[in-house]
Amino acid sequence: MDADVHPDVVPVAWLLGTWRGEGVGGYPTIEDFRYGQEVRFSHDGRAVLAYASRSWLLDDVGAVLRPAATETGYWRPQPDGTIEVVLAHPTGFAEIWIGTVTGTRIEVHTDVVARTGTAKEVNAGHRLYGLVGADLLYAYDMAAVGHALQPHLSARLAKVGAEG
Repeated sequence: MDADVHPDVVPVAWLLGTWRGEGVGGYPTIEDFRYGQEVRFSHDGRAVLAYASRSWLLDDVGAVLRPAATETGYWRPQPDGTIEVVLAHPTGFAEIWIGTVTGTRIEVHTDVVARTGTAKEVNAGHRLYGLVGADLLYAYDMAAVGHALQPHLSARLAKVGAEG
């Protein structure tokens, strides 16, 4: 383990690096879709991981159609095995997530969702991340625009670069 990794980060240090892959999405208000995604987790020695995600819509053969969602923020693992995640979206909303780290499994749910007057109505979320073999898998359930919490996104990402 890197000597510069803060002790609180050690339980989630397996996230460090750049991950890239594909996923599928859907919701009652939109058509189902395929997407590509790149996620980067980095750190600077403090008890926090910096996080950035960008995605793009794909056609049926995997060609890029256009940019899609982005989010950025911080993952704050705690000594008691809990984790706090703070995310901001350029579409006008921000979220605070809380949850637990159990080995290579992280489960979080929204504690707070704040949005600007022009942002889409997003009310709650639940995310599950896990290391399966060498890949990062995740599922994201969302409650938005008058709908209850339900599946929205899932993806399989492969590590393509070490944290640097």
